[in-house]
Amino acid sequence: MRILVLGTSSSAGKTMMCAMLCRYFARKGLDPVPFKASNLSLNSYATKDGGEIGMGQAFQAWSAGLEPETDMNPVLLKPSGNGIIQAVVNGKPYRDYKRGEPMDRKELLGEAVKAYDRLRTKHGAIICEGSGSPAEINIMDRDIANTGLMEVTDVPAILVGDIERGGVFAAIYGTWRIIPDHLRPRLKGFIINRFRGDASILKDAIDQIESMTGMKCLGVLPYVYLRFPEEDSYSSSKGKLEGTDVHQAFLNNVDEFTDIAISSGFDFDAVERIARE
Repeated sequence: MRILVLGTSSSAGKTMMCAMLCRYFARKGLDPVPFKASNLSLNSYATKDGGEIGMGQAFQAWSAGLEPETDMNPVLLKPSGNGIIQAVVNGKPYRDYKRGEPMDRKELLGEAVKAYDRLRTKHGAIICEGSGSPAEINIMDRDIANTGLMEVTDVPAILVGDIERGGVFAAIYGTWRIIPDHLRPRLKGFIINRFRGDASILKDAIDQIESMTGMKCLGVLPYVYLRFPEEDSYSSSKGKLEGTDVHQAFLNNVDEFTDIAISSGFDFDAVERIARE
């Protein structure tokens, strides 16, 4: 089993969706593991062996009942100021890139795929998270975590849109349309996140998006006032965070969010079918 969770933008809810899927599939005994080929984040986590990965993948690992490891985020890009980005590969500093200096995409993508393959051999389901938006046509030729991963692994994908920002249907359709023709059939479903109100009013628009794209709506998830680990400047530090410690508080929140998704009718069975393709 494998699936890639893409977003129509940064902070659409990819990290939380992956954590929720890790939690749900772990409850079912399917042995899920999180994976993000490339992560742009300053909020990192030190693994037990001294490696460094994005905080989001550590959170997803806990949600899956696993100890975080470097294969879960093989490429971590850390902005260092003055246009410099430090690349951390397989948990260790690799090199600094100056403003305008191209990254070694072939080598970095190769390392990411090796980590992906190692995780697939050890676990029952790999839950992949994209980075930012897959529709950034100005940098698509440098992409690693979105269309780059789809290209080399043929992983099926689902798309998350944040309705709180407005324009969610245009964002979902526009992202689907911009994905390269040969990869577009790998987009199997979409999720509308952070909705406030009666989801039935969205039915006509959902039906139209399904008809235009061939993607299935997997669910409409409500806005929830829960706090999760932050990865970038778009993340919110607001929300409920209750527990004996921060680690347990995050797990309490992912449990609550997963239960909310179940009660709202989120189609976990369809996600599992997609992941088994």
